[in-house]
Amino acid sequence: MTFVVTENCIKCKYTDCVEVCPVDCFHEGPNFLVIDPEECIDCTLCEPECPVDAIYPEDDLPAGQEQFLELNAELSREWPVITEMKPAPEDAKEWEDVPGKLEHLER
Repeated sequence: MTFVVTENCIKCKYTDCVEVCPVDCFHEGPNFLVIDPEECIDCTLCEPECPVDAIYPEDDLPAGQEQFLELNAELSREWPVITEMKPAPEDAKEWEDVPGKLEHLER
């Protein structure tokens, strides 16, 4: 099983989760993070660190977020690994809990 970064991370991109990952499975895009399902060891450390509750076990994805399982796998092959916490975007607070953010995902 793997953990999945879902829509709530888009345009928030808090990196608290990256600091606790023991296997460096997070990858960073312009305004979103993803988890490489091949690297994730299901340790559960990242999930409680996300300030916007955007990380879920693949078997517990909220309704409407199922496409993020494949999106994490796809984008983790394209984006670089991130291993250190970075400042969140200046407008991250404004984007917390905003629905329908998939259209704002930058590749």
